[in-house]
Amino acid sequence: MKKSNIASFLIAIVIFFIIILPLSKYLGIFGNNEVHQVDHYFVFEDKIKGDYNWNQEYDKLEFKEYGIVDLGVQNDTVYIGLDLSSNLMGTAGLYFLEINNPSFRSVELYRVNSEGVLVFCAQEGTEFVNSNDFGNPNPTFEIQNSENWLPYVILRISASEPIRFTGLLTSESNFHSSLNKRTVFINIYIGIMLALFFYNLFLYFSVLDVLYLYYSMYVLFIALAQLSLSGHSYWYFLYQNPLLYEISIIGFTSIASVFAIPFVRNFLSTKERLPFFDWILKLLWTSYLTAFVLRLLGAVSLSYRITDINGFLVVIIFFSIAILLVRKKIRSASYFLIAWSFFLLGIVFYILQTQGYFNLGFYANLPMLIGTALEAILLSLALADKINILKKENEKEHAERLKALAENEQLVREQNAMLEAKVRIRTDELEQALRNLQNTQSQLVNQEKMASLGQLTAGIAHEINNPINFVSSNVMPLKRDIKDIMEVVAFYRSTGEKEFTPKSLKEAKQLEEDLELEYVLTEVDQLLKGMDDGAKRTVEIVKGLRLFSRVDEQDMKKVDLHDGLNSTLILLNSTMPTKVRIIRDFAELPLVECLAGKINQVFMNIINNAVHALADHIDTVVDPIIELRTRALKDMVTIEIMDNGPGMPEHVKQRIFEPFFTTKAVGKGTGLGLSIVYSIIESHKGTLEVITEEGQGTTFKITLPIYQSMQRYE
Repeated sequence: MKKSNIASFLIAIVIFFIIILPLSKYLGIFGNNEVHQVDHYFVFEDKIKGDYNWNQEYDKLEFKEYGIVDLGVQNDTVYIGLDLSSNLMGTAGLYFLEINNPSFRSVELYRVNSEGVLVFCAQEGTEFVNSNDFGNPNPTFEIQNSENWLPYVILRISASEPIRFTGLLTSESNFHSSLNKRTVFINIYIGIMLALFFYNLFLYFSVLDVLYLYYSMYVLFIALAQLSLSGHSYWYFLYQNPLLYEISIIGFTSIASVFAIPFVRNFLSTKERLPFFDWILKLLWTSYLTAFVLRLLGAVSLSYRITDINGFLVVIIFFSIAILLVRKKIRSASYFLIAWSFFLLGIVFYILQTQGYFNLGFYANLPMLIGTALEAILLSLALADKINILKKENEKEHAERLKALAENEQLVREQNAMLEAKVRIRTDELEQALRNLQNTQSQLVNQEKMASLGQLTAGIAHEINNPINFVSSNVMPLKRDIKDIMEVVAFYRSTGEKEFTPKSLKEAKQLEEDLELEYVLTEVDQLLKGMDDGAKRTVEIVKGLRLFSRVDEQDMKKVDLHDGLNSTLILLNSTMPTKVRIIRDFAELPLVECLAGKINQVFMNIINNAVHALADHIDTVVDPIIELRTRALKDMVTIEIMDNGPGMPEHVKQRIFEPFFTTKAVGKGTGLGLSIVYSIIESHKGTLEVITEEGQGTTFKITLPIYQSMQRYE
């Protein structure tokens, strides 16, 4: 990778860790349990009349358990009911209900009193100037929870735009805190985008290159588009005009794309390098313009559909162009690919949270805002780099003119150039040889480290094994000695009752009470049992360590696979929930030729995944089980590792062996475990099969040959 690519990537990483993460922490996006998404709603088929009684009609309602209401474009008023019972949970006080869509023209809120009668409470929307006192673009209502009200609200919504929203319920203090933080963040975003707009506009007037004009206008309108999606454009600069605001949602997006497409064509020179894709970009430009015109003419649904299709095509085409040009080692394409990747990540996270895969609460538009900001910053850096490239090209042209004027030195220069080329080639060869040598050295060092680690683990296991064997071998003699002592004590006690004087007998009993003899005898027995159990457990752990200390072995050996499975279970015991039962269905297996450490690594990854799958759903699986089953089939053996966890959908099953693919949360998995497992089984000339259905558990079936070659070793 070139230094420029590395620099741009490092800048992106710095922006992420220095700005984005602290900002997310400040906003309290993750881990905020005070914001509740309303998950139950119902849609009334007919308009609600004035004599509607909730108690009489309640049984006819069909509740939907999905947090996102999505009805598309509706030509008529829509009545939607929200069930707040699971969110209020009987706690009295003042709450705020926020409808997470700022584009509705009118939202009327009705509440149901204790007698089942609908009562009009408030009305908000873009038709009503300054409809709420909070400066919040989204319709926001106060919800007073008391015995006089049932936990249901009905929304009467009128909108020209698609009806799609989530209901968010939170306490008064949390609402105001979140609103203040959102206002701070949106102003920071506006500041960043305005700074980038004026910076690139200044570059345009400095170098008079239309590329910078395209980009500055794209930055401006993509920022306006994001502000329209969040509703802030309605409050800030559209004079709180509902029609202008509704048109701006598609309008700003289309105008941004109208400037973005010629910017990409110019920045990446697609006309000369990729004529076919350049022709497609022209069609997309026309399509975006068409979507904007249709929105102006009132074809709302069609304009949204065309814009969505255009967005999908733009992502594919821009990425295809960038990847093709990166493979051709076009420097500007590397910048563009990295910048566009951040924007795509913002789109992906935005779509995932709108589809309900995770809930960002009040910060639903945050991924898009961050994605566009990072994209704008990185592309601005790329354009600044382009100036440096132009400067270098001008210097090169000037040098060539000087070279043409110095004809008497031409031969010397050519010879010098030839010598420099040869030196450069030789230097490249030496550098490549040095890199190969360094890679080989690194592999040898890593191999030596793994060997040292295996030897250290084996040494530790051996050193622990000696004293623990001493302890375990002496427990039984100690038990016998204590038993003999207890028999002597019992004899003395029985004899003393007959032969001691009353005074001596009294003193003996007093001594027993002072020493708590009965408790001491019981405690001695418990301590001996604990020592015995601890010694046995330590022996099992030592055995597991000794088995896993063979990771560095490079030669095929005959191995008992049951030992590897048992040692894996021992090492995973501390991470396994107590409710999980282990079933061992082991048949008689011959010794199998394999790399023991590698096969142990396979067992560790698969069983560990099964443990995590059950642990993440421990409250929903009635009887969590992991079953290990082994069978011998002629020259092959099979090992099946089964769990009754949640299973996997088909699209996940098709990709589980891909490198870096993971279904775990960010920071909890690398996506390499099963990819490594698959390569290990392949290197042993075996097969790995996954049998799973969603909700039916998962089975990994490993098939290994008993012998790794045609020759059978005795």
